Amino acid sequence: YAHSKLVGGQWTQGELMNIIGEIYGKTWGVLGMGRIGREVAIRVLAFGAKVIYYDVVRKEDVEKLGVEYRPFNKLLAESDILSIHVPLTPETRGMIGERELRMMKPTAILINVSRGEITDEEALARAVREGWIAGVGVDVFSVEPPPADHPLLQAAKEGFNVVVTPHIGGATNEARMRIINVTLENVVRVLAGLRPENVVNMP
Repeated sequence: YAHSKLVGGQWTQGELMNIIGEIYGKTWGVLGMGRIGREVAIRVLAFGAKVIYYDVVRKEDVEKLGVEYRPFNKLLAESDILSIHVPLTPETRGMIGERELRMMKPTAILINVSRGEITDEEALARAVREGWIAGVGVDVFSVEPPPADHPLLQAAKEGFNVVVTPHIGGATNEARMRIINVTLENVVRVLAGLRPENVVNMP
């Protein structure tokens, strides 16, 4: 926004000065402490935030870094920013709905970079419209591409604090190469009779 305004000849420093927040000092909740959640936690800690998490399995290695475990409901209630990193399973489908959103702070921001079906998208749009939470950022939708009348797209068009992107959170050249390499390594492991890495459906 600031870039496009400046290129268009408008100096917006005064307009933006009082609305920009920061991560430092905030409580960042991580829902799902797998590999991605762990990497998010490490990066957020570097910005001076307090990081809390919920996962079905306690992660002692992450807790040694200063990340604190919370039961699910407490994670929702304490987070200033909540980022979702759980896989889509029958247990996680619809995990964040109206009940959960109403438990969050009215100043909280929810970020979903997992799968759209983890959240009730209608409830998510209502949450921002009605002030249950302060903002939403999503990179994923239950139907991709989303229809033009999708509730989150409509909320964004109407000026509510909703940021949407077309499932490009991991779309860097480097990330794509890592995906290819890990896939090839897993094929080799399976052919050698070894357990593949990153398995989510095996104990």
